[in-house]
Amino acid sequence: MKENWDLSVFYKGFDDPAFAADLASLPERIHAISEAVRAESDDAAAKIRGILAQLEQLGAVSEHLGLMTQLTLSCDAGCEAANAAMTPLMQAEVQATQVFSALSRYLATVDNLDALIESDPVLRANSFFLKNSARQAAHMLPETLEGPVLQMQLSGGEAFSQLRDKLDATLLVNYRGEQLPLSAVRALAYDADASVRRDAYDAELASYAKIELPMSYCLNSIKAEARTMASLKGYDSVLAMTLDQSNMSAQTLDAMWTAIREALPTLRCYFKAKARLLGHENGLPFCDLFAPVGSSSRTYTIEEARELLLRLFGEFCPEMGEMMRTAFDEGWIDLYPRPGKSGGAFCAGCYDKNLSRVLTNFTGSLSDVSTLAHELGHAFNNRMMTRMPMLMTGAPMPLAETASTFNETLLSAAMRKTATSEEELMLLDASLMENTQTMVDIYSRFLFEQKVVDAQADHAMSVRELKETMLWAQEQSYGDGLDPEARHPYMWACKSHYYSTGAHFYNFPYAFGSLFARGLYARYQQEGEAFVPVYCDLLSRFGCDTIENVTASVGIDVTTPDFWRSAVESVLCEVRRFEELAVKAAK
Repeated sequence: MKENWDLSVFYKGFDDPAFAADLASLPERIHAISEAVRAESDDAAAKIRGILAQLEQLGAVSEHLGLMTQLTLSCDAGCEAANAAMTPLMQAEVQATQVFSALSRYLATVDNLDALIESDPVLRANSFFLKNSARQAAHMLPETLEGPVLQMQLSGGEAFSQLRDKLDATLLVNYRGEQLPLSAVRALAYDADASVRRDAYDAELASYAKIELPMSYCLNSIKAEARTMASLKGYDSVLAMTLDQSNMSAQTLDAMWTAIREALPTLRCYFKAKARLLGHENGLPFCDLFAPVGSSSRTYTIEEARELLLRLFGEFCPEMGEMMRTAFDEGWIDLYPRPGKSGGAFCAGCYDKNLSRVLTNFTGSLSDVSTLAHELGHAFNNRMMTRMPMLMTGAPMPLAETASTFNETLLSAAMRKTATSEEELMLLDASLMENTQTMVDIYSRFLFEQKVVDAQADHAMSVRELKETMLWAQEQSYGDGLDPEARHPYMWACKSHYYSTGAHFYNFPYAFGSLFARGLYARYQQEGEAFVPVYCDLLSRFGCDTIENVTASVGIDVTTPDFWRSAVESVLCEVRRFEELAVKAAK
């Protein structure tokens, strides 16, 4: 088993002649597509087929270059060669965006586009991409402004986003006299020793003072730019732009938040029950949110985590089990925290090679095992989507979190089946930690981001305002579940999702994915093995229609609160059981 991922599948290194050749080829490839879009043709179907082929070729080369560069930087923020490659890559991305915009404008002018698509098998296979592109023509930047605006983004929002990542990756925290990476200190939140958790929390908060000012500039600038972009594209708000890009309706989002808001009082009972177990009377301090309870001394070696995941997911779906075996054995995963490496976890897929790369910061907690299951769920989703043409694999953010959260749900449920009461308490706690994060904490992040975006209408928020707004958002969501004297005013600084220039409000997709996955898991419980091919087919089609249509294809209506209430209720059942076990454990 390999501890670090293998990037040589893309290029032997940044001095590889193939890397230089591919990077140099991007402008020519993009120009050729631009010329093909502008070219006159009496055969619209043939013209579009040719453009689709060129886009797929460009996508493969761009994917290899981007993965090599960005994955390197995620583990070595100071790599000079990777940083040097970012400039031409971002320039090419700007040019490619303009090509996609030109294609959208062209498709919007094609007579009887729907009929033309249905008449040609290649076009029909790419139907949603083509129709959606034509629809998006109404939200393109004005053609005369598009080039200059996108170029300015490189030295605006994109530059601030990169700065944020470097600040995060290089911040060292003074923990008990030792200088540790921020990611390693944050991982101590799962430690069994309360004094370790408290000291790590205090050290983490103190460390943000070193980067809070530049972080605030990054956040304000990115959200101010988002407002400008939304206006230029003809959207009423940044949220409306995000929902449209996610192929999701505001009705669906409102239905989900309605069910979550209704459940907040019961969800807070989990925090209060856990607080009492840990000896707190005024709600749970933030430093103990991830404190282990029950049989909490259990940690996992990476070999034990591998064995558990291969057995469990191999039984559920042999194809997934084999993919996980490949991931561990063939260098798909970069496992451990180290200086210069980004915190958190993510998965990045490569379509034409049918593989993924996963970053984690594994330290042995059950949460780390769950994170591995989560990210390998993304990898399996990537594999299923290779059944579709490349241009039909753009899963919207909310659906993109489904397979990952399904894996977490399956892992938790399987481990509870044979657990003792003390082990069940631990496992329920682990499940509720994840589920309250994706509902309660995510709701606070959504509220916070709304405030930051709205504020940009007349001012940039100061560090003080950002901290106060974060505490306000935590009060709205966590309420009396969290100790008001021990919350986390810097959550805006440590969550990278706020700083993406292309994915604003990257918070509600986690709530959607978590609850949708629980609904799918309930189907699996009812139908057993017969559900597995249905599930795999569903994952393959995430980029093929709107969210509402994709979910309706398996009999789920996400536009009303009823489905969401049923999914939330499965979490509330766990809260009630946790309370019962917590009372017994306290006696």
